[in-house]
Amino acid sequence: MFIHKNSQEVITRPETFSFGAKADPFLLENGEQLTRVDVTYETCGTLNPARDNVILIEHALTGSAQCAGKHSPEEKTVGWWDPLIGPGKAFDTGKYFIVCANVLGGCYGTTGPASINPETGEPYGMDFPTVTIRDMVKVQKKLLEHLGISKLKAVAGGSMGGMQVLEWAVTYPEWVEKAICIAASGWLYPQAIAFNEVGRRAIMIDPKWQGGRYYPGKGPVDGLAVARMIGTITYKSDESMNHRFGRKLCSEDPGRYFCFDEQFEVESYLHYHGSALVKRFDANCYLYLTKAMDLHDVSYGYDSHEAALSRIQAGVLVMGISSDILFPTYQQKEIVEILRKCAKKAQYFELNSPHGHDGFLIEFEQIGPVIQRFLNLPS
Repeated sequence: MFIHKNSQEVITRPETFSFGAKADPFLLENGEQLTRVDVTYETCGTLNPARDNVILIEHALTGSAQCAGKHSPEEKTVGWWDPLIGPGKAFDTGKYFIVCANVLGGCYGTTGPASINPETGEPYGMDFPTVTIRDMVKVQKKLLEHLGISKLKAVAGGSMGGMQVLEWAVTYPEWVEKAICIAASGWLYPQAIAFNEVGRRAIMIDPKWQGGRYYPGKGPVDGLAVARMIGTITYKSDESMNHRFGRKLCSEDPGRYFCFDEQFEVESYLHYHGSALVKRFDANCYLYLTKAMDLHDVSYGYDSHEAALSRIQAGVLVMGISSDILFPTYQQKEIVEILRKCAKKAQYFELNSPHGHDGFLIEFEQIGPVIQRFLNLPS
């Protein structure tokens, strides 16, 4: 990371770490193996001599390693959590060394179904093995060890990122000093699984999916767009939809009210977001990452949820969003209740927001001070 001398903007550079070989493959939770894993990551701030000021940021479903800053002064888009990361911000790069890696199964440089299978020389497609949140975390641990890091000041993320936070705290409890889990659950509930399945089905019934063997073509763009439209509905709330769109039509011509091809503004909004994702994301990756979310259960392999969460040594901050229909607040409260039952340090904070699940990407003025106070608490 560096600060551009004219604009004072944080400029980041993606880097890649690779590991694995036929003689030393990466073992997945399901028993399958990858002989090569590439991990794309970005960093902000300075790693101190003791290497103990590290905060790992976890991204959500279609996110990337670019959690903050820009890749060039000319770039218009900043990282998805940029308002929270930087000098003097909640994740203060004057104090902390921030690491964010694209997840296993992703399509922003880390190995996934769009990557080349070293055994065939062709993209994996649906030959890519099923991966889990636990596998993602295991890959991140490999990256951190490569960077000479063996302790995390904190790990933080929302949605699928929050799932990774909990997995880190349970699987590698000695690594994590503080865990910040936002708008996520310890195990995915059936309603969220149902939404994911409908999205996957939209992709897989698109004739251009071709069983996942559509590379190097664009693939099932219509199916992926519909999947994103479905997802976008779950990220919003009734209140936010009413406030933003109401029953407004795209056309101002009252004579078009009964025209079948006339759209309400909310319809146009969904089509826009569907088309936008198609330009930047791979359909097979969408299938694999939503499946990883479905499989998420921090208690898998343990006797109970209590047995899993009792392993946590970190102080835990759990945030819910009042209007979230994808991860309702009772799911975050359940995590805190179990942690307190296990005599763990756990706090709950509820974001009062009309924005639904997307609140963790919008309500920075609420989120920032809460995170700052939590990070400043004694361990």
